[in-house]
Amino acid sequence: MSTRTEAQADLQSRADALDQLTTAVVVLDEALHVRYLNPAAEALFGTSRQHRVGAHVRELTSEGIDGLSNVFTTGQSITQRAAKFRTRDGRELSADLTASLEPEARYLLVELQPINRLMRINRDDHSVYAQETTRRLVRGMAHEIKNPLGGVRGAAQLLERELTNPALKEYTQVIIEEADRLTALVDRLLGPNRQLDIAEVNVHELLEHVVRVVDAELPGRITFIRDYDPSLPVVSADQDQLVQALMNIIRNAGQALSNTPNAQITLRTRAVRQFTIGTTRHRVVAQMDIADNGPGIPADMMERIWFPMISGRPDGTGLGLAITQTIVGQHGGVIECVSQPGDTCFSVFLPFTDNGLNGNNNHD
Repeated sequence: MSTRTEAQADLQSRADALDQLTTAVVVLDEALHVRYLNPAAEALFGTSRQHRVGAHVRELTSEGIDGLSNVFTTGQSITQRAAKFRTRDGRELSADLTASLEPEARYLLVELQPINRLMRINRDDHSVYAQETTRRLVRGMAHEIKNPLGGVRGAAQLLERELTNPALKEYTQVIIEEADRLTALVDRLLGPNRQLDIAEVNVHELLEHVVRVVDAELPGRITFIRDYDPSLPVVSADQDQLVQALMNIIRNAGQALSNTPNAQITLRTRAVRQFTIGTTRHRVVAQMDIADNGPGIPADMMERIWFPMISGRPDGTGLGLAITQTIVGQHGGVIECVSQPGDTCFSVFLPFTDNGLNGNNNHD
């Protein structure tokens, strides 16, 4: 058996073990051509093993992974902490990188532990804690507000029965209507309170439904760009609730584009492998990106946009994103946002839980 064939056989024998790692692993030959990517590396670089095997490492990243050829020359491993690099699709990533040589097989094993992932997990944990704290506070306030509102409404109804002058009844009607409006507002603060009606849902159909609604509200003002993965399986979700969550995001994007020339909203779907939500690592999750080319979200608001009553618009209630986050959380998912002028992207991640893609989830 030739040395090259032996190397391929050795790599194949190790592939099953490497496939289970949450650390991204890339195997390169002496020409720095990709021989193997594990699922975590596919997720990190947003590509597939089939598309990248045989390609040069520069097809994975446009910058940031340097000095790999020296490992073949010197035989010395290299380690880079918090290495910054940029993927071919423009994403900036930060990862701890280790590159070591397999002397007999003459291939390079590159391991990347994304710091972004650890930061995201920490941020998600903080977000869940902050969301739960806020929900408890809001629920307590809601009950304190609704009780006197009920008394005000009841008193207005009793007063209306005693009034003989129809003109005065207009004032009691105002009191009743305003009490009802405030009660409805408090109910919205509490978020969805019914049990989820779970069924298999095609996320592309939901996105298209929401686009039709928003496009009708803002006719001709926005260009919608689709970048769908047609192979994406169905997810298990409450269709009405998920429509509401996506509607809140896309409506917000449309309103943010009110003064933007050539306004665009891009809808993107992908299947992401080895993704952690909370403390659970899912083998595959659905990712839905909603990106706009508007002015962006001010940096000082980024940490507060998920809280009720926080809005970037003078006429906004600040409830949309808080409700959206609650709905996504009820589905076992997570929502993230990155923003800079000209590029704001909300990403919704939902696990495939009931269609066999995940099987048993692993815990970190």
